[in-house]
Amino acid sequence: MGNEKESIEGRARKVASAGGDQDIKYETSMIVRPDFGEIGGVFVSNEHRNEVFIKDIILDGLPTGKLILTCKSWVAWQQRRLFFTNKASYLPFQTPGGLKRMREAELVKLRGTGEGERRKGERIYDYDLYNDLGQPDKSHDLARPVIGGKERPYPRRCRTGRPRCKQDRLSETRSDYMYVPRDEEFSEVKVSTFSSKAELLKIRGTMKSLQVAFDSDLSFPCFPAIDSLFNEGINLFPTSSSSSGSGLLGFFPALVNQEIDLPGLEMKSLLDKHLPEWPLKSELDPGIYGEAESAITKDMIEQEIKGFCSLDEALEQKKLFILDYYDLFLPFVSKVRRLGKRTLYGSRTIFFLNPNGTLRPLAIELTRPPMDGKPQWKRVFRPSWDATGVWLWRLAKANVLAQDFGLRAHCCTEPYIIAANRHLSAMHPIHRLLRPHFQDTLEINAIARQTLINAGGTIEQAFSPGKYCLEISSAVYDKLWRFDHQALPKDLISRGMAVEDPTAPHGLKLTIEDYPYANDGLILWDAIKEWVTDYVNHYYPKPEYILSDNELQAWWNEVRNVGHGDKKDKPWWPKLNTPQDLIEIATTIIWIVSGHHAAVNFAQYGYGGYFPNRPTITRIKMPVEDPDEEEWKTFMERPEEILLETFPSQLQAASIIAALSVLSEHSPDEEYIGQMIDPVWEEDPVIKASFERFQRKLMRMDGVIDERNANEKLLNRHGAGIIPYNLLRPFSSAGVTGEGVPCSVTI
Repeated sequence: MGNEKESIEGRARKVASAGGDQDIKYETSMIVRPDFGEIGGVFVSNEHRNEVFIKDIILDGLPTGKLILTCKSWVAWQQRRLFFTNKASYLPFQTPGGLKRMREAELVKLRGTGEGERRKGERIYDYDLYNDLGQPDKSHDLARPVIGGKERPYPRRCRTGRPRCKQDRLSETRSDYMYVPRDEEFSEVKVSTFSSKAELLKIRGTMKSLQVAFDSDLSFPCFPAIDSLFNEGINLFPTSSSSSGSGLLGFFPALVNQEIDLPGLEMKSLLDKHLPEWPLKSELDPGIYGEAESAITKDMIEQEIKGFCSLDEALEQKKLFILDYYDLFLPFVSKVRRLGKRTLYGSRTIFFLNPNGTLRPLAIELTRPPMDGKPQWKRVFRPSWDATGVWLWRLAKANVLAQDFGLRAHCCTEPYIIAANRHLSAMHPIHRLLRPHFQDTLEINAIARQTLINAGGTIEQAFSPGKYCLEISSAVYDKLWRFDHQALPKDLISRGMAVEDPTAPHGLKLTIEDYPYANDGLILWDAIKEWVTDYVNHYYPKPEYILSDNELQAWWNEVRNVGHGDKKDKPWWPKLNTPQDLIEIATTIIWIVSGHHAAVNFAQYGYGGYFPNRPTITRIKMPVEDPDEEEWKTFMERPEEILLETFPSQLQAASIIAALSVLSEHSPDEEYIGQMIDPVWEEDPVIKASFERFQRKLMRMDGVIDERNANEKLLNRHGAGIIPYNLLRPFSSAGVTGEGVPCSVTI
């Protein structure tokens, strides 16, 4: 680009386009001096009183042909914005001389000064701790500790800079408006037609109405009363004389209906892992948490697998698996129980891989640490054929399932986005590669802090850990999260669900051959990696370009040392020295925000909407834990009453169903992975051809998934009452469909 002071003259006139008032075209005639040089960008100044959304700028009549600038951004009143052309993506050292200073100046603006409160319409990206979840100035009960830092490690969020609380100077005050940079806000289409934001914010109003309709602790009297939630809905205004039905809240049926043996314990958790050794071990201090040795014995396991193999043979043949919440949850048990009307255990669940490829639960161990003057309590529950044992097994499963909820995409992704906008220019090829996979994530995370994970929010009210939900999330991040294991192949290997095998499909041999998440996920992973490999190799033909790219190195350095600063000294962080390093890093990020998030998020209503299948909270302890005479009598005479009292209350159930239905829904303008090509990529025939190959691979996935779901030998995805596994089917229609992989974490 030439000197910015050199004139481009002309006069604009407004022309209404075919889109009507929603789409306005401005036309102008411009004079460009012959010696101006190649145009690399255009400055836009807004003289309107309102902000203006610029879709694109088209420069026609140039000697070199038509020039397009895809903007898709807002320009505030009296703001001057620079937009770059689509013609080329430049690494920093390749940037034409006239653009270098402007490129650097734009990034300086986006980084801000780290001071002051952020205002709506600004475009500043910076970091902060999760210090805005509580409201200590409003109530002591609403005070929450800061999440992030040495004591409670956590990724960083986008800084808002609001004033500090009077009662806790470490905490930030809350407000109705939650700042996110302007370009990260939801699109006008999403807001006006269907908005995840609007729907999520409705939950707050729904919660208040539900509190009127239900006693907060009232259990369901019977299972037909649960069915009525879906069949009849809820009258939110039961005392109203209105017969219009406008106060009726209805729920559509979940994909999973009642099972004969409620609650269901399927292989849906992504924390399942191969059991490598025996006996089971705990790293907790026995002086604080009691006897570390597991109550699950070798004899118990061998009784359950008798006729198949011995325990030693099962270990050697990799037929035993574990869902282990023992060390993670045991330190929180006493805290959670003191909240009242909710309970928690440290738990271990052992599974056996049947010859037909399905997993069979063998034993559940529930443990309460020493507390309130009582010694440690632990007990093992196993599948049973007598009536008492059957009911205890159901109750034990409910307690395990109430612990098996969680995501690892939302908070861990936010630092990648903030760092990218602070250090990767909009014309940087890696910024353009990642940008579609960052869309709407900062906004949805801000909404979650405002409505879902805040003090007294939906998650605290309807999930077992209550006010300790985010502290447990911090513990999970501290103990389990590492970036290099987020890549799907390495995730499977680290959990013992696969081993490297160059002769096997995708280079991995799965421990469980019929593992739908891995089977379909690896197709998607390979497609993403091939696309990213083509892209990176195109822009980095020489390995030394990686190390000399100061923007790229600054991005990755800040991700590790600031965004994930609580883990900055971990040795497992990948280096960024070669194109192969960049390929692995970028593929991992794209996989997590697309495939992994889709597989976990859009299953929530299907598997948990009918909450007896997967309750989010258990409210009373097991009837065999220090039972008094009355408790035991009730259990023996009316065990279903104990199960219903263990399940969420009517208020909690209705609230969580409402939340899960929103969180599992695709908006009409959802952008799915591989669906749309960036206009910039269409300008480069090599990148365009590579992206089209990527699209074709994703389209073929539909047929592969159909064939697998119809295969009678694949019992984890085909059979009576089994939901076909569609969670990684790339595309979907709007609504709650249980399929579709959006580009980014949009809900």
